[in-house]
Amino acid sequence: MVAFHASALDGVARNPALPTPLLLRLLAFDGGGDGPPRDALQRAGLPEPAVVVILAHPNPGARIDFAMSARAEPAQRARLADDLSPEVRAAFAHGPEWRGPRTTVAPLPDDVCARLLDDPAPSVRTALLDSPHLAPSFVASLATHRDPAARRSATRAWEILAPGEQSALLADPDPEVRRAAASWECRRDAHVTAGLLRDPKSAAEALRRGLLHRADAERCVAERTHLAALAENPSLPTDLVERLAVDPDEAVRLAVSLRPELGETRRMAIDFTVGDFDRGDVEWVRDGLTDPEVLRRAATSAHPLLRRTAAQSPHLPPDLVRLLARTEDPLLENLLSVHHPDTPEEVLMRVYARLGGTFSAWMAETHPRFPREGLAARYADHPDGNYRRLAVRDPAATPALIERLSHDPAVWTRQAAAGDPRLPLHRLREALHVPELASSAGANPALPEDEMAAVLNRAGVPRRTERRLS
Repeated sequence: MVAFHASALDGVARNPALPTPLLLRLLAFDGGGDGPPRDALQRAGLPEPAVVVILAHPNPGARIDFAMSARAEPAQRARLADDLSPEVRAAFAHGPEWRGPRTTVAPLPDDVCARLLDDPAPSVRTALLDSPHLAPSFVASLATHRDPAARRSATRAWEILAPGEQSALLADPDPEVRRAAASWECRRDAHVTAGLLRDPKSAAEALRRGLLHRADAERCVAERTHLAALAENPSLPTDLVERLAVDPDEAVRLAVSLRPELGETRRMAIDFTVGDFDRGDVEWVRDGLTDPEVLRRAATSAHPLLRRTAAQSPHLPPDLVRLLARTEDPLLENLLSVHHPDTPEEVLMRVYARLGGTFSAWMAETHPRFPREGLAARYADHPDGNYRRLAVRDPAATPALIERLSHDPAVWTRQAAAGDPRLPLHRLREALHVPELASSAGANPALPEDEMAAVLNRAGVPRRTERRLS
């Protein structure tokens, strides 16, 4: 297949105006063994006839792509539970590997997960237990499962397990299950913590989170055992916290500076250093991203890592968003633009200007609050093509301007113009045959249906292939 024909086909696959008959024809396509374009398989709101075609597709790769779609409804994906291919069932059990920070993936129904956990293929069972998309109710239901790996996964739902289930897991015959259960129980039981400290595999985590006997804490300080982890421990006695606050190890001092009980004056008196690219995932703040009090403490702190962690909350109130937007911290601005629905326009523009061409800039540009009005007047003649591309976003941009930008020296600007429905039809038809514009032109919702059909024809997609699946 000629390269630009394939590119145009990929564009048509994601075109929101693609009519169902052409979608069905495209989904039945074998693609020379590669299957249909992934964008066709992972479209949002697939109609029932399209799902039927995908489920019956002879290429397992097509079914795998559908199994891992973040846009498919759980009930649609659930019909893959009986797929003949264990690779397909494993992909379905794990679910989408990547999702955007603003995308949520609905979990599969508990009864479907239970069937997958009894699947004859070990790869399917492992994929399910590794999935980040499981409902807490299902995870908790694994506490009494016959498979030790399932019982180990159940400990992730520790806080909602019944006391009897917790006790059973702490006494489980499998050592890995016992260790996983103890890593949760140690937060409230110093005796359990002491046992974990004797195990090299669990010592560091126990020192970070476990309830400590003073003698164990003093011994670890004296022996300098995992001090950075120990410095985070909520139960560490105050005098030992003060000792670690002046420790010669900078990582230890930084860990102390992040403790939740410290007042702002004491926190900022500690000698610590934060790098420009240290993201900040402070656990007590991350666990409180929906707690107004935690967010206020973190966002109003002078500590960069507390502010950066708070910036990852979509629940920040308006006054804290405005406060963080004035901090002149580029990384914080990046995080705010990714996670908060009300990030100010000026922050989004600064992120875009600073990081054009990167993922963060793309997240800023696709933010609902990214500016649109006035961009054509400001940027259509800008010397930087990355800015000229913004002119296409302006609802006031004329068809003549869009056509002009479709000839721009910068390829990203040309591509943005080729995908805009205001592009005159004659230029849109031309763009379908230009290698670097074919994909954008194919995705243009103004592309007539007969032109979409012609793209399928030129790419070698057979007509009426759905009959072959019947």
